Order: sequence, then structure tokens, then C-alpha cells
Amino acid sequence: MQEITRLICQTKDCHSEGEKRVESINPPIHKASTLLFASYADLALANEGKYPGLTYGTDRLPAQRAFEEALCQLEGGEICRAFQSGINAIVHTLQAFTKAGDHIVVCDNVYWPTSNFCNKVLSKFGVEISYAPSAVGADIADYLRDNTSLIFMESPGSNTFEIQDIEAITQIARARDIVTILDGTWGTPLYHRALSFGVDVSIQSATKYISGHSDILLGTATVNHKYADILARYYQSLELFAPPADCYAALRGLKTLHVRLKHHEQSALQIADWLESQPQTGRIIHPARPDHPQHSRWKKYFTGSCGLFAFTFKKEPSEKELGEFINALQLFGIGYSWGGYKSLITAGKYVRNGSDLNGSTVIRLNIGLEAVEDLCHDLAQALARL
Repeated sequence: MQEITRLICQTKDCHSEGEKRVESINPPIHKASTLLFASYADLALANEGKYPGLTYGTDRLPAQRAFEEALCQLEGGEICRAFQSGINAIVHTLQAFTKAGDHIVVCDNVYWPTSNFCNKVLSKFGVEISYAPSAVGADIADYLRDNTSLIFMESPGSNTFEIQDIEAITQIARARDIVTILDGTWGTPLYHRALSFGVDVSIQSATKYISGHSDILLGTATVNHKYADILARYYQSLELFAPPADCYAALRGLKTLHVRLKHHEQSALQIADWLESQPQTGRIIHPARPDHPQHSRWKKYFTGSCGLFAFTFKKEPSEKELGEFINALQLFGIGYSWGGYKSLITAGKYVRNGSDLNGSTVIRLNIGLEAVEDLCHDLAQALARL
């Protein structure tokens, strides 16, 4: 933890204003399209692609580069690139590593926009998509073909929190020269370093815990040495970039991540235990709890948990009852996303390959930074309406 703290707290900026030295803890935010060269010689170097400095506003301005470098060190990667949202990072990474004629395997518990992009957009460009079970491990081999080029995982999975056997999958993929991508937003790089388990590309939705305040949209892809050049060339070719102010905010959030995440973790576990004792609740779905089906995998691949988990009801509610329960909550906002300081709730039914959750209403809670006793009181008065 001391090493992590050092990495996320070391960023600063030094520059001169006239003869006065200005040293700030955080990098400045530049808003620019045109960047000026000092001389024709520098312009000539830029025309040849040899200029060592920044050439244009899309060339990853200083705040973006500082954020990428900090996150890259936390992830243990070769390079990191920031995107305008989490799904933007996923979409562009899938495009960077696939081509017409390829086949890819996607775990069926991924973030819905991920599968939607694969089904409705990527497939139009001649990429075949197959889906593997949410908790797949070495049996991933049963879903591979001669033209399989990529495997996309999400651990724990969105809404239903299954965990794949990551090392078993990456070992098989590496032997066949298949790229592996993992969306590890739930654990963040503090509690889960995907690249250390053989994953080639680690995706983070920095919108969530890294930002921590529900006020920016940002995503990242961190790549190992083998595939770094592919992503770097793709990113540069499309002149992709992330908003400087959002990169600044994410870098600021990164510096308090270890403090906030510990609070989210402890509060969520307390509330999960409390919910288990309530007569209206059924199954508690939290990977850090011993009753989770893949708890042993959580212990292997994660060093902590976060504030996001789910539960079901003992008796399936009607739409009217479900609405009365959710609408009665006062501290939980009804809204998508998670990882911010405010507690949130969503509800839905999800189909997972082989899951006993199919057909059940799953309540997903984002436990924010409010007092645990207040959140439990709020849930109690809402549950009483069932």
C-alpha cells in the first residue's frame, strides 16, 4: 500500500512565469487546439514525425499524459491511453485488436453496452462473436475456434458479479496467441491488477471509483509490452484524446482512491451482512462474502472489494411492489453508474448462462460514503413496504 500511495501522490508540475518559478502539486489544464513551434526546424521535425514535443491539441495534452502515467504505473502496464468514457475505451480497444474474419469470445456477464456494440456494430465489419458462461475458466477452450483472436472478460461481471478463472483463461489464450481483455472497473487497480495474471489489456471506467464524484466521463486501456504498439498506433491514427479537465479530475481522484475505496468496502460489507438478516431478502451477491459461488477466485485475484453488490428478494415482488420499495428510498438515488460518493440503486432481471439468478429481480446497490446506520435505516423503511 505504501508503494501505491507513492505512485498516486507524486504528480506535480514545475514551470516558469517570467523569472518567477511556479511549482504546483497538480499539472495545469491546457485548453488548446493549435500548439506553437519555436522554430521552422521544429516544424520540419514534426512534418517528418520526429518532433519530440506535442504538435497539436489532440496529441494528449499534459494533464492527460500525467493521468495516464500514474494509472499505468498502478496497473503495471507498458502504456495507458485515456478515452472519453468507459464504453469508449472498450469500443476502441475491441476495434484496435480485431479485423474482418476474426472470431472473438465474450463472457456473457459483461456490461450491456459492450455486448450491444459487439452484436450491432462490430459484427457488421465481419467479426464473429460468441458468448461464454459468466464464470468460465479452463473450459474457455470449448468456445475457441481456429480464427479466434480475442477474449473479453469482466470480473466481477456487471450486475450479477460472477468471476472468471482469469489465469486459466490467459494461459490458454497465450498458447494460441489470442489477445485477452478484462474490464476490471469493480476492483480498480488498487485491488485487482489484471496484467499480473496474464491479461493483455486492462480496461477501467475512470468515471466510477477513480473519479469518485459522479461528475466526469472517462475510460482507460492499459496494455502490456507485447501489444502496446498496436494500441498506441491505433490511438494516434484516429487522433483520439480525452478532455483535459476530466483527466485532471481523474488524477485528483486517483490520489484519494485508497482512502475512499476502503470506506466503500467496509460500508458495503456491513450493509450486506445487515441485509442477510432481513426477512424480505433472499440471496446476497457479494464476491467478498464466503457464500459467493466464486469466492475462492475473489480471494485469488483480488486484495479487496468495493461498494457495489446486489441482492434478491425471498419472494419475487410485483412491479407495483418493486416500485413502492425503490421509490420509498430517500438516501439511495435511482440511477446508473456507480463508484461515487452518493449511494445508488438499480433493479433488473438478467440472463446468464447456467445461472440460478435467471428470472429473479436483482437489486444492485452502490454504497456511497453516507453513514452505514443511515443507509440501513433507509433500506429498512423501504423493505417494510414489501
